[in-house]
Amino acid sequence: LIRSHMDIAINLEREEQHFISACIRQERWAQERLYKEYYSTLMPVCLRYANTRDEARDILHEGFIKIYRNLRKYKPGTSLSSWMRRIMVNTAIDYYRKSSRRRTEDLDQVYNASTKAPTPVDHAGERDVMAAIAQLSPAYRVVFNLYVVEGYSHKEIAEQLGINESTSRSNLVKARTRLKEVLAPKYTEHGR
Repeated sequence: LIRSHMDIAINLEREEQHFISACIRQERWAQERLYKEYYSTLMPVCLRYANTRDEARDILHEGFIKIYRNLRKYKPGTSLSSWMRRIMVNTAIDYYRKSSRRRTEDLDQVYNASTKAPTPVDHAGERDVMAAIAQLSPAYRVVFNLYVVEGYSHKEIAEQLGINESTSRSNLVKARTRLKEVLAPKYTEHGR
């Protein structure tokens, strides 16, 4: 028997629905499988927003609790990975809001700090950039991640964090400036 692509797609969708239903029924095997399958995808998202690995784990665990609670809202046939990632990013934003003790000052005017010449950030490896991002203040790191990595607009960031758009822009410029400062010595010394 030759199976069509349609038969395979239908079987995969049924399998996903069965799996999601098992998670909704709080069957331990399904919850554990979901956690294990998506841990390596979602933990890096949490690490980008957290100050420490322990904070990242807290965000991850809180995010998975939200995922388990909201699986009924997931629409089969859409990307489960994208749906879970969105919940994890929102969990990280909530975590930031709770732990944020102060807001950065609002600037009426923000100057574009970018240049057309390659910067140290352009030449840096992923590991070095991730380490440099981890050194940013929480306010700068969250805005940088939401804007650069997640693709949010300044308007969306402002709404999510309860800040002004100009503050979002300011934090992004300051984050980029700080990243250049952190990475420049490493990449100018070694002639990279």
